Amino acid sequence: MTHLTRTLALAAALLVPVAAAHATVRTETGLAESRVAASETYRLNVPTEKNIATTQIRLVVPAGVTISRFQVTPGFTRTVKTNADGLITEVTWRGRIAPQEYARFFFQARNPEQAGTLSWKVYQTYADGSVVAWDDSDSEQAPASKTTLK
Repeated sequence: MTHLTRTLALAAALLVPVAAAHATVRTETGLAESRVAASETYRLNVPTEKNIATTQIRLVVPAGVTISRFQVTPGFTRTVKTNADGLITEVTWRGRIAPQEYARFFFQARNPEQAGTLSWKVYQTYADGSVVAWDDSDSEQAPASKTTLK
């Protein structure tokens, strides 16, 4: 392997985590799929990708998902918005995730009754007030996390 080939391989290996790093919702075991109408524990993983702290994370709950409870996340306060039926439609966590750190937020929910794809929209606010929208507004740079229901 030539020096140039090794350098390019190393550069590619270092870029993969950066490209893959974004706010994601997965099952507690790390899967991007679940069952229709199942009760599931989900985890929202939020890395800080700038050289300043993340101070707020807002999750928009996909239609048909019924959140029933949350795991306590030390150092964060949580507020929820509900609809007329009392179902949680948005969750906001406020706290601090320093540069080069990440936080996980766990919650329990019941999946919708129909097969399909859940699109989890996450809005990450930094200490300077900037917001990164993980909501498919730019599907290449800031994709919404997806869960396939079977």
